[in-house]
Amino acid sequence: MKLPRSPLAPDRFAALPDIAGLRAATGSRGLYAAAGDDRPDTFLLAFDAGTRCAGVFTRSATASADVDWCRQALVAGGGKARALLVNAGNSNAFTGEFGQAKNAASLAALSGQFAVPREQCFLAATGVIGEPLPRPGYIAELVPELAGALDRPDWERCARAFMTTDTFAKGAARRGNGYSIAGIAKGSGMIAPNMATMLAYVFTDAELPAHQLDELLRSAADASFNRISVDGDTSTSDTLMAFATGAAGPVDIEAFAADLTATCRDLAELVVRDGEGARKLIRLRVSGAASEADATRVAASIANSPLVKTALAAGDANWGRIVMAVGNAGVEAARERLRIWFGDHLVAEQGGRAAGYSEAAAGAACAGDEVIIRVDLGVGASREIEFLTCDLTHAYIDINGAYRT
Repeated sequence: MKLPRSPLAPDRFAALPDIAGLRAATGSRGLYAAAGDDRPDTFLLAFDAGTRCAGVFTRSATASADVDWCRQALVAGGGKARALLVNAGNSNAFTGEFGQAKNAASLAALSGQFAVPREQCFLAATGVIGEPLPRPGYIAELVPELAGALDRPDWERCARAFMTTDTFAKGAARRGNGYSIAGIAKGSGMIAPNMATMLAYVFTDAELPAHQLDELLRSAADASFNRISVDGDTSTSDTLMAFATGAAGPVDIEAFAADLTATCRDLAELVVRDGEGARKLIRLRVSGAASEADATRVAASIANSPLVKTALAAGDANWGRIVMAVGNAGVEAARERLRIWFGDHLVAEQGGRAAGYSEAAAGAACAGDEVIIRVDLGVGASREIEFLTCDLTHAYIDINGAYRT
């Protein structure tokens, strides 16, 4: 499905650094050819010995076969990684025994090609749910070609190779004291992460043991991908993985953790900026909750409300819908202490409309392509958290009504 580039997209793909200890290649199995799109739909990364990895995945009860495998491999392989194979065009979710056979063929191809254990090879797939590929080895058959083309990563080409309804490639990076971080992500619809988001991969040359990388990645996910929503739907394939080649040696953990989180936040924002049909990026900032978890729940309730999102799509400063969403969040709130701002304009306080309320000022705050809404619950001392979402336009219906055709 070819879609016009999101009006919220950045001007260009980010400049991502080379990461010592890995090589990449892209290719195509023609999974988008029927729609007249000949772009790459598969990428392969190969890692030097000593690379460690970690991952967090969807909590969906109908997770894909690829997610199941990655979970198993992280445990069985002790967090060691030598290969990552990802395809778009077919999610390999709800494909039963065929999905297992597809993975077995892909793992056999990777293990044989690189002479490494299966448990050090990772898989992911994104696209339509419930449709088997033409044969189990359909992706595996591309492995020799990809392996022969491995070279310095073209990060933008890799990021394009796993796009589905995405309208632009997504990349982010940080350069620290003696180390580098490069990240790519895909996602546009079916975005309400219940762990991390869609498919996102972060690569670094820092030297980190797998257990420490896992801890840092989970913390980064909670502060980034777990604070975004496009449409309130959690994918069967949500995956966030990090790979550390160790080529740069040991690093300052505190600085690295901050850079890893910042990279994930950048990627998460790009996903929201590419929300299906989106015309506005909405920053929800919630404070004064009994806990940070409560603040996040309130923000998610607002972000996932179709009533809030459609009002903002039309530039309607309907703050009553924010009140509704706060009340539906299931956390402690008090009407007389609740305050709401659209931009810098206070619209509600002390259980009603603010004394200085101006419809013109509130409407102006919702008129641009970026809207900031602040909510102070006034019941606790939680710090302000930011949660990102987008508006809901008719284009979302158009895209999803025609997704399989």
